[in-house]
Amino acid sequence: MKCLELRNITKIFPGVIANDHINFYLEKGEVHTLFGENGAGKSTLMKIVSGLYKPTSGQIFINGKEIEINSPRDSINNGIGMIYQEFMLIPQLSVVENIILGMNQEHRIFMDIRDASEKIAEFASRYKIEIDPYAKVWQLTIGQQQKVEIVKTLFRGAKILILDEPTSVLTPQEADDLFFMIREFTKGGYSVIFISHKIDEIKAISDRITVLRKGKKIGTVPNDISKNELVKMMLGREIALNKVNKPPAKMGRVVLRLEGLETFNDKGVKSLKNITLEIYKGEVLGIAGVDGNGQLEIAEAITGLRKVTKGKIFLFDFDITNTHPRKILEYGLGYIPEDRYASGLVFDMDLKQNIILKDYNTPPHSKGIYLNWDFIKEHARELIKKYNVKTPSEELLAKNLSGGNQQKLILARELHRELNLLVAMYPARGLDVGACEYLYKKIIEERKRGLAILYVSNEIEEIINISDRIAIICGGEIMGIVRPEEVSIEELGLMMTGTKKEE
Repeated sequence: MKCLELRNITKIFPGVIANDHINFYLEKGEVHTLFGENGAGKSTLMKIVSGLYKPTSGQIFINGKEIEINSPRDSINNGIGMIYQEFMLIPQLSVVENIILGMNQEHRIFMDIRDASEKIAEFASRYKIEIDPYAKVWQLTIGQQQKVEIVKTLFRGAKILILDEPTSVLTPQEADDLFFMIREFTKGGYSVIFISHKIDEIKAISDRITVLRKGKKIGTVPNDISKNELVKMMLGREIALNKVNKPPAKMGRVVLRLEGLETFNDKGVKSLKNITLEIYKGEVLGIAGVDGNGQLEIAEAITGLRKVTKGKIFLFDFDITNTHPRKILEYGLGYIPEDRYASGLVFDMDLKQNIILKDYNTPPHSKGIYLNWDFIKEHARELIKKYNVKTPSEELLAKNLSGGNQQKLILARELHRELNLLVAMYPARGLDVGACEYLYKKIIEERKRGLAILYVSNEIEEIINISDRIAIICGGEIMGIVRPEEVSIEELGLMMTGTKKEE
């Protein structure tokens, strides 16, 4: 039974056809994945269903009845709820306050917090979701916040749940929890649209898969399609999955040295404990660990964004401990931050302005006190083309790019500079398999050129494929440093959960 149907949905933005006469339907109790590379039109299509965008043309049906969705309220009233990549929660409020905030009067449970908390806890336990209704949102992990968003959406009456790249901010364990919840939802009669470009998770969770490419529907296929066929549908070409063509590293002198590094996290708790590491010219040192175990603090200490309370950081022979970030940049540091929304881009600036954020004060980007806009525009166009950033113009605001294309823009800005060290926090997060292939190729090219690369990821297979050595971190301590060819995935997993490698 079709609970949602889209007929000939078209959405046109200035200079771009984001959705081109797309037909799609969702059956009751199924998980239907929208699959496509960055900028293929997946999120745009679902933002039409959720009421954030109005279609240029086309029809929407719920349970066989044509409806109009002109706002998110219309979508909610028709039993549709969407969980976006950027959660819409108020950090200072509790879980229960976030869930009941904005509910219609007849659903508001008379604003009795205790009564509401009991009903929310009962609802969550029905689907084996553990949440504390009284916890403040800012105290929760990303995975816990996502659970709150899901409970909030379903508690308000949604029967169709749309999840937009839901695992892009989750650890592998949290992703497994999410998949378990999804299966429980569909058993209970809910229907799920799952937006993703990760092959393995699509195969793990989907009943059917609809592939989009450049705004057009390529086809809808059952879950038993092979991974290679699925990728070919998405990209229009074949690639070698999970393969990084990596010749042996030619390591040179020590570029970065951390000696007994210690620092505190944002809650005032010691987050790094006696971290001692060296990274060599021409190598990729992977940092593997579950999110929140000190990876962010290492990166921010190196880049001058977090105060070091004990220990030293040397870039070549220069002591850069607690040095101003601008001065560290001058030593040839590149940084791909963990959160592209908060610290990677300035969303209200256009693409060319974001590209020159670290170079605006140096020739040929500027002439004296004046910016050289002719050069900046041409330079931006070259990088946009080289890194395949899908945009009609370098004048587009960064906030109007898809998530994956925002990440490509950051990669373009960092990797085009003359670097000695690149600190990369989850650089493949949000990228489709084609973009990952390009990223890995660029990383290996820069490694061959002699760049030292600190590569942080919680994807074990990715770390093994890209790294020359892997440092495993847990609870702010290094559990061991290993070579990928000498360790199994199971051993890495044990070290990530606190088992130190025997010397």
